[in-house]
Order: sequence, then structure tokens, then C-alpha cells
Amino acid sequence: MSSLAQQRDKRNYQLHLLFTRQEFEECLKQIDKVLEETDGLCEYAIYIKALIMRHRGKIQESLALFQQATAINPHNVANLKQVGRSLYLLGKHKAAVDVYEEAQKFGAPDWEIMHNKGLCYMYLKQYDRAIESFRVAIDIQPHDSTFLQLGKVYGMMDDYSQAINVYMEALEHSPENPELLTTLGLLFLRTNDNPRAFEYLTTSLTHDPRNPRTILAAGSIIQDQSDMDVALVKYRVAAVATPNSPQLWNNIGMCFFGKQRYIAAIACLKKALYLGPFEWIISYNLGLVHLHTGQYASAFHFFSASVNLKPDFAHSYMYLAVTLARLDDYDNACAAYDKAIQMAGMPGEPVFHLNYAILQYQSKQHDAAKVQLHAFRALWGDMDEEARRADPEIGEQAALLGQLLGM
Repeated sequence: MSSLAQQRDKRNYQLHLLFTRQEFEECLKQIDKVLEETDGLCEYAIYIKALIMRHRGKIQESLALFQQATAINPHNVANLKQVGRSLYLLGKHKAAVDVYEEAQKFGAPDWEIMHNKGLCYMYLKQYDRAIESFRVAIDIQPHDSTFLQLGKVYGMMDDYSQAINVYMEALEHSPENPELLTTLGLLFLRTNDNPRAFEYLTTSLTHDPRNPRTILAAGSIIQDQSDMDVALVKYRVAAVATPNSPQLWNNIGMCFFGKQRYIAAIACLKKALYLGPFEWIISYNLGLVHLHTGQYASAFHFFSASVNLKPDFAHSYMYLAVTLARLDDYDNACAAYDKAIQMAGMPGEPVFHLNYAILQYQSKQHDAAKVQLHAFRALWGDMDEEARRADPEIGEQAALLGQLLGM
């Protein structure tokens, strides 16, 4: 090896050492010296400087430097990958794909290139191409991060069965990965398979007992089973790690609501609303608590906010109608019920029609009440016996209203 090559390798090693130690100021001083000596043609020095710029959040500057390094050595795949990465971070996903495709022409198949191409296609909403890229990346080298992104793409396409298959496949490679276990648990929760969701979430907690995301999901299942005290114990652990999580304070608030501690419920939900003002479910839950405590003006305010944030949730309109009825606003209550029934679609929600029938009866609109009660009976009759037994109070109210209307 020539003395010139030895000197270059020693210099590059020094830059590498300073960079890995994160002594960035000293590293940049040395880089400036090197670039001055080499008339700005030292590829490695430019590459390291670009990495430091990116680390400091100067993405545009880092891109220009990586492009400069690529101009010096156009066939260096490492430079091309970093150019693609910088373009991706700047949101220029189409340009990033073009660079990754150029990088593919050199060297062996590369997992990183295919994974990052998949990410770009995902943000471009070209989901089929994203799936194809992630699949090729997995074939080259299975990585948990690629499995997670592939499952995410299927989730965006509402293809939950395929997403579950992907995560199951990932667990064959990494059976103890808490993030995979939690993601799979959340997916089962989304598909209303609570027993399997709880199984995977508790398995995840055995490997990472303080993961706030997992605790929150497991706690919500426990909460759905009306075991509020156990759920609150879980949430207490999560609150240490994520004290500013709006979802956490929302769930704690609803636990207190379930325990009939309404002041504590409202305090927690208002904290959640402060932390997440655009989370529609928090406004919805505040509406429920205020409706339950007879604070109808406040309930109207929160249900209205919930409807504005998520206008396609039928139950918000139903509870808004109940609130308006309590405020003696008959016309707007009827309009809200009509909207709720329209939003529910087919086959429909029996309780919407029953509540509407009760309002019509109380307003002495007996013929209209009979129409709604008839619609309720048709839907209620189509439900299975177990579903009807789950809420016997609804059947009793309908029977009593039927007697009053002579039906």
C-alpha cells in the first residue's frame, strides 16, 4: 500500500472515530481541514459531514452533501442510499424511489433499499407496490421493522386478515418481540377478538412489563369487562412512563365513570381534552358523563364538538338527540335522530328507533312513535337471544311503550 493510501485510511479512521464518539464539533474541524487539503474531493469526509448535518436536523444541507459525494463516486451504493434517505425525510418520495432504483443497479440485492422503497410507496399510497417492495426486502433478509410496515400497509387497506398473517409470520422469526406482540394484540382488538387480543398483549407485557402502549390496550380490555379497579392499577403504571397521554387520561376518566365517581371522571377527561383537543372520543365521553349527571348544556357542547371532529359516528348524533330532547328542543332532537338512523345504515340500531319513539310519544306524536316502535321491533326481533339478554332493560322499555301506544 502506498504512503498516500495509508495516510488517507488513517485520516478516514480518525473521522470515523470522532463521528462514532459523537464529537461532532471536532469532527467538523477535521473535515474542513481534509477538504481544504483535497480541494473538496474527499468522498468520505463529505459523507461524514452529511451525516452530521442530518443528525442536527439540517436535511437539505445533508442532501446537497450526499449528492456531492455521489458526484465524486457515482457507483457507490452507500452514497445513493443516503441521497434516497434524505429525499424521503424531505417528503420527496417519488424522487427517493428513483434514486433507490438507480442504487439497485449496483451490487447485490439490498434489504435496506427495498425496505425504504416500500416506505416511499406507502406514503405515495401505492399500496400494491409497497407490499411488493416489502416482500422482496423480507426475502432478502427478514427484519421485524419490515414485517411491521407490511402489516401497517394491509391495515391501511382494511385487510386485517392479511395483516394478522404478516404479524404471525413475523413472530416465527422473533417470538419474543414486544412490539410485534402488542401490534398483533391491537389488531385483534380492532377485529373485536378480545380474548386473543388479551392473550398477545399479556404475552407482550411478560417481555416488556412497562410498555405504556401495551398497558393501555390491556387495560382497555379489562375495563370493557367492567373490572375498573384492576384497569386503574394498570393505568397507574402507564402514567409513570407517559403522564401526558390523552388516551390514557381518557381511559382513566371512563374507569371513574364506571365506578360512578363523576367528579373524578370529568377531571380526568378534561385533562385528556387539554392534552388531545382533537381526539373526538374524549369530547364524546365528556358528553356522556355530563348527560348522565344532568348537565345538559355541557353535554350538548361536548357532543357537538364530537360530531364536528368525527361526523360519521352515528351514536354521537343519537346522544346529541337525547340531550336536545332534555333541553326541550324537539325539532332539532328529531333532526339528530333522523341523522343517526341514516348514518347507522342497514340493518340499523334498534335503540335509535326506541329512543326516537319515546321522544315522539312524550311529544304526543303517537302515530310517529308507532312507526319508530315498529322499526325497533323488526330490528330487535332479528337479533339473537344472547344479544337481547345482554340488555333486558331495552326490551322492558319497548314493551311498556307498546302498552302505552296500544300496540
